[in-house]
Amino acid sequence: MKKILSVFLGALCAFSICTTTSKVPAFAESTSVQSEKTTENLQLSAKSAYLMDYSTTTPIYAKGEKTRLPIASMCKIMTLILAFEAVDNGVMTYDEEITISERAASMGGSQVFLEANAKYPVKELIKSIIVCSANDSCVALAEKIAGSEEVFVQRMNDKAKSLGANDTLFANCTGLPKEPQYSCAKDVAYMLKELLTHEEYFTYGKVWMDKFMHPQGRYTEITNTNKLVRFYDGCDGGKTGFTNQAGFCLAATAKRGNLRVISVVIGEENSKTRFNDVRTTFDYAFANYCATPIVEAEKTLDKTIAVCGGKQKTVKVYPKRSAYTFQRRGEVSHSQTEVYCDNLRAPISAGQQVGYIVVYTNNVEVDRIPLLAKTDVKEADFFDRLKDVANGWNG
Repeated sequence: MKKILSVFLGALCAFSICTTTSKVPAFAESTSVQSEKTTENLQLSAKSAYLMDYSTTTPIYAKGEKTRLPIASMCKIMTLILAFEAVDNGVMTYDEEITISERAASMGGSQVFLEANAKYPVKELIKSIIVCSANDSCVALAEKIAGSEEVFVQRMNDKAKSLGANDTLFANCTGLPKEPQYSCAKDVAYMLKELLTHEEYFTYGKVWMDKFMHPQGRYTEITNTNKLVRFYDGCDGGKTGFTNQAGFCLAATAKRGNLRVISVVIGEENSKTRFNDVRTTFDYAFANYCATPIVEAEKTLDKTIAVCGGKQKTVKVYPKRSAYTFQRRGEVSHSQTEVYCDNLRAPISAGQQVGYIVVYTNNVEVDRIPLLAKTDVKEADFFDRLKDVANGWNG
């Protein structure tokens, strides 16, 4: 009788006992990030410039990178970020049609000549902003998402602050001249990095020429304002800008192998120099730096994570995305990773975040990747727990 009572009480206790968060030793090592900016002079014409590694945000080259300057249509990078977030959050869908206001249709500058009171799909409006910098599409989306451009601009500025873009102030969603309004090369680079986290962006970022369809069969031919998507190997996105006040501007990204970089130039004298300067920075980055995988996306780790209160005692895990080291070619240094897990308690669903992998270089955290459960783990019932206690007693 005492033995049965002991097993029963042990089973009851098992419902409330769980282990604490565990810190798992590093599971991989690789080369480290190059942490210092180059002092080499690339002879750029821009008033301000910034070149960085995409994965680690390590600066490669900088020239007046925090100088506050007008950035013209590069402010549409933030407009696009909020548009993609609105889709992610269910505020609108890509296939949803938006009715165009008189104000949106009347916008000057770069445009696709939207018809007032006509309806256009969200995905087509987004495409027109990415490809040909359409001001009318920007205002149409801003009004849909926030109710007015003024409220939308407040959200743009809030988002900029959340990204650490503290030298940025937006006055509209298009970049058309309006005071006060400014940003800097470093902030623009970080905003472009945020935009690139939306995979749907690349559906349109690489488009060179296309037709923008209007109701009743009319169309507008559109050509990408970023010529590098056609003429530079690896360039698959970016945003141009021009006003008399801002000069010629460009923020662009390119990827070769594992290395993706972001380059920004502001205040160029003409369109040719902005493309030449960004091309120069790209060439420099790919010639002198490389990226090596240290965490591979969706590859199941050898290490399993303990689960409390489940039918299984452990769960296999995998990283949500890849992570890379960044370094000068020919240099060898060390990075390490550590796995951190939550207090895992069943039930757990496959794909649920259960922790994260932190990548360190020179003892500095450079990346943090969500760690996901490989399989479901159902909650143990009373008899499962009773069996566990009995097995423990018999042992």
